[in-house]
Amino acid sequence: MDAKSHMDRFGAGALVTIFLILAVNQVVIKLTNQGLQPVFAASLRSVGAVFVIGAWMWARGVRLDFARGTVGPGILAGLIFAAEFICLFVALDLTTVTRVSVIFYSMPVWMALVAHFVLPGERLTPLKSAGLALAFGGVTWAILDRSGAGGDASLLGDLAALAAALGWMGVSLSARVTRLRELGPEMQMMWQVVVSAPVMLIAAVFFGPFIRDLQPVHWLGLAYQTVFVATGAFMAWFWLLKRYKASSVASFAFLSPIFGVAMGWAWLGEHVSWPMIASLVLVAVGIVLINRR
Repeated sequence: MDAKSHMDRFGAGALVTIFLILAVNQVVIKLTNQGLQPVFAASLRSVGAVFVIGAWMWARGVRLDFARGTVGPGILAGLIFAAEFICLFVALDLTTVTRVSVIFYSMPVWMALVAHFVLPGERLTPLKSAGLALAFGGVTWAILDRSGAGGDASLLGDLAALAAALGWMGVSLSARVTRLRELGPEMQMMWQVVVSAPVMLIAAVFFGPFIRDLQPVHWLGLAYQTVFVATGAFMAWFWLLKRYKASSVASFAFLSPIFGVAMGWAWLGEHVSWPMIASLVLVAVGIVLINRR
């Protein structure tokens, strides 16, 4: 499928829905971490996603595709996926949803920067470069500013969120620059969850006891992540990456920090300082400029 040169209404609507789901997911992960150790919860999510994606493929008659030349990229994408979500779940255990939302959803900044060098037709213009500089400044400000951070925040958590953003960029690029682009979104996601599940389960051993204060609501949170996020939203994301330009798809991520900060404030009562709002504005404006024609 050839990538469209510009985003249409269908793609825009799909992306708004996806990023709303992902913004809710930040709160859900934060709450689930109260009952399950973060990395163990991430591994359980991947295990569950293997079965959900497998059932989806069976229902639609999509066969497992281990085409020559895709095994290596599939394993690589799975390893990056594991690193991304180890960092994200740990970040949400250490710091606030509002801080993670600003930092993690800076992914389009790093996507645009790397796409300039590796993806044809996605070079940075002066306007996009200005947007990149604004967004980079916003992320840096969010990490360095500790005023109003609250007790539930840490520099380590902020840096883990940044590492997760870079991991997300790596997974998305692998779907465009390797032979994974020849596979459907179901198979792309299957590689990621099949590889990441055992990797994260082994890594969980080094992050403390698997069970914290486990309650039924935490299982519901895990189910939401497995069905709506790791299966639905992510498969839709990779389908859109095949249909539209990577930078155009990634640019809609500016919605998620806005949604995420709002939900962290409304649902969890997190304090949102003026410097954090300023950082959010810089990141959002920067991402919009990066996607300007």
